[in-house]
Amino acid sequence: MSPRVGILLVNLGTPDSAKPRAVKRYLTQFLTDGRVIDIPFFLRQLLVRGVIIPKRYRNSAKLYQAIWKPEGSPLKIYSYELKDKLQEALGNSFQVELAMRYQTPSIETGLENLRSCQKIVLIPLFPQYASATTGSVYQEVFRILQTWEVIPSLVCMDGFATHEEVIHAFCQAARQYDLAQYDHFLFSYHGLPERQVQKADRCHHCLKTPNCCQELTDKNRTCYAAQCVATTAAICRQLKLPQEAVSHCYQSRLGKDPWIQPYASNVLEKLAKEGKKKILVFSPAFVADCLETLQEIGIEYQAEFKQWGGEKLDLVEGLNARPEWVSALKSIILTQLPSKERNECTRSPNI
Repeated sequence: MSPRVGILLVNLGTPDSAKPRAVKRYLTQFLTDGRVIDIPFFLRQLLVRGVIIPKRYRNSAKLYQAIWKPEGSPLKIYSYELKDKLQEALGNSFQVELAMRYQTPSIETGLENLRSCQKIVLIPLFPQYASATTGSVYQEVFRILQTWEVIPSLVCMDGFATHEEVIHAFCQAARQYDLAQYDHFLFSYHGLPERQVQKADRCHHCLKTPNCCQELTDKNRTCYAAQCVATTAAICRQLKLPQEAVSHCYQSRLGKDPWIQPYASNVLEKLAKEGKKKILVFSPAFVADCLETLQEIGIEYQAEFKQWGGEKLDLVEGLNARPEWVSALKSIILTQLPSKERNECTRSPNI
């Protein structure tokens, strides 16, 4: 008997290898997505294929090579481990598949593997909703499903920025460190162009009112920056981090257009010049360690901080396949299902 409920976990993606050709292929697919670089099609193709890719792909390949493991991409390794552990936690009434928005395994392959399921729960693995991440995953899933003769019931998760069990998982990852030895805590999130944040604003107040992102409300619940601030606040409350010892920033800019601020490098330089010596960095926009955490934070940020006078910069590892993260995902899935499927799952072996 086929499982009644299919679970499709979707992460951003990764090159199939760290060789320049594979990195070029990945970056091309990623950056030509109209939700990632949201400019007209012709200009986007010209910019990406004619300017960005030729300038960046070889250097990007070197960065991937610095974090690549013998088994392959860290993001893919951790994502498969998560898939396997979640399958074990949910039991045989569910079928868990993994997909990447860009490159392999593709969303189309993941959906095809779930075609016999009566219901599919779609979980983009991005805690905070953004058009460039979760929105792009939705668009690709809908594009594929519209070609199916029989479309299954579909449940879409649009983020879990302040979900209690997810916050607990982030905190448990942080508790591996002696928090008392650090004199500052930095929360670094992937950046977005300001125009993309404003385009998601349904109430026409984004970046127009003072401190508009400091509290998550019905007005700004679709605001990526407000969701990030809410995640930071939730983790700080649970860990009891003093407000004066916490900073919030955004990393990974591309291009010359203004992105949401403050920028990570600027914050790090300011902290070093203020005499902060030991910093612990959280990166709660990423649930699996990847180029942006392992290389950009773990290598680049660390070197910059020491250059500016700091002594130590540590990175809280991603959730990867931690038991608390598996448990949180199981809880998220069960709350989306009627009691019949929930009861079936609770009879399955637990983690």
